[in-house]
Amino acid sequence: MNDALRTAPDLDETDLAILERVEADFDVSLETLAEELDVSKSAVHYRVNKLKDNGVIKGITADIDPLAFGLEMVAITDISVTHESGYSEEIGETLAALDGIEQVYYTMGDVDFVAISRVQSRDQLNDLIDRIVAIDGVNETSSRFVMQEFENKREITANLAEEARNNILTPSNQ
Repeated sequence: MNDALRTAPDLDETDLAILERVEADFDVSLETLAEELDVSKSAVHYRVNKLKDNGVIKGITADIDPLAFGLEMVAITDISVTHESGYSEEIGETLAALDGIEQVYYTMGDVDFVAISRVQSRDQLNDLIDRIVAIDGVNETSSRFVMQEFENKREITANLAEEARNNILTPSNQ
């Protein structure tokens, strides 16, 4: 885990437009992007590669429906741990590596970690909770089960608040 603030590379409206479009449809062609943004295909290609090189685009992936694999049971698990030096990174990485866990968050408050998991059955979830509790330093867990899931789009650029968008386009360090 890195506590240092990451600074966004210099981005302009065209970069953000490319990111919004690629984020909404990872399969969009360079030709389509060039036409939509009224720039050359080579300019789009250069910008996409620059965004990848700067770590803004971490990868291009398919949006796979977990229900197609029978992964219908979602649990949100609060995890309390023993506080020792370096515990957050070590336990967080161990949790994130467990099969069945989609997301792990190190939190402040009543619990130390929140894990979102997705499995096919109660038996699989019970096994996953057993594997969580077996991690050295984990004291207790408390799980909630999702009854209805609403569409969750993890679209970073499309959900930027206006102030955040302005901060990205006009960094304060200039």
